[in-house]
Amino acid sequence: MSFYFWIILGTIIFPLLLSFDKKIHFYTHWKTVFPAILLVGLFFLLWDNYFTIHQIWGFTPKYLQGIYLFRLPIEEVLFFLVVPYACVFVYEVIRGYFPNLKLDLLGRAFAFAMVLSGLLLTIFYARNWYTLTACSLSCLLIIGIHFRLKAAWFNYFALAFLVCLIPFLIVNGALTGFFTGEPIVWYSESHIVGIRIGTIPLEDIYYNLSMLLPIIFIHEVLKQYKKKKN
Repeated sequence: MSFYFWIILGTIIFPLLLSFDKKIHFYTHWKTVFPAILLVGLFFLLWDNYFTIHQIWGFTPKYLQGIYLFRLPIEEVLFFLVVPYACVFVYEVIRGYFPNLKLDLLGRAFAFAMVLSGLLLTIFYARNWYTLTACSLSCLLIIGIHFRLKAAWFNYFALAFLVCLIPFLIVNGALTGFFTGEPIVWYSESHIVGIRIGTIPLEDIYYNLSMLLPIIFIHEVLKQYKKKKN
């Protein structure tokens, strides 16, 4: 089994086993979680494949299984299923165990910080394709969902995203070469700012937010639809 595959397995095993927790019953959310992941995941797979073709990023074969979907290794395809699943699980656990948290200040601070920093990066590094796309998309999503739609669940998303930064740093660190001689996933230096958290490009934070926020949005919309239907 490839090293990337072991990372995928390590990411999913605990959220999957704990999905049957008696308090959260996360498995009961599968009917809304999986459609959300698949809808958003398709877009990100196309984005990922396009950037791979144009060598904005790529993969080191020695850490891969050798099975590909178009230009993407099978491990990368599974990434877009496993990582969102684990993060939505964290989001629902926080909501389930701490339903009365006062998070307005955190939500506002998080939104302003991400939008302001994302806009500055977009403006000053517009020639970098990864910086431009990841930062601008995350800004648009926060502006639309938090500031425009005023989604009541956004504050919990902000907390869950910050909590997920801990496993994110471990997983993405493993993918970008923190534990290996070469990175499993490499990035073209001409398309990133060059600021790294350990071995992780700064843009990865905005990229992950751009992936997770619409997944939670669709998940919440489908949850409300189910409630009205019942």
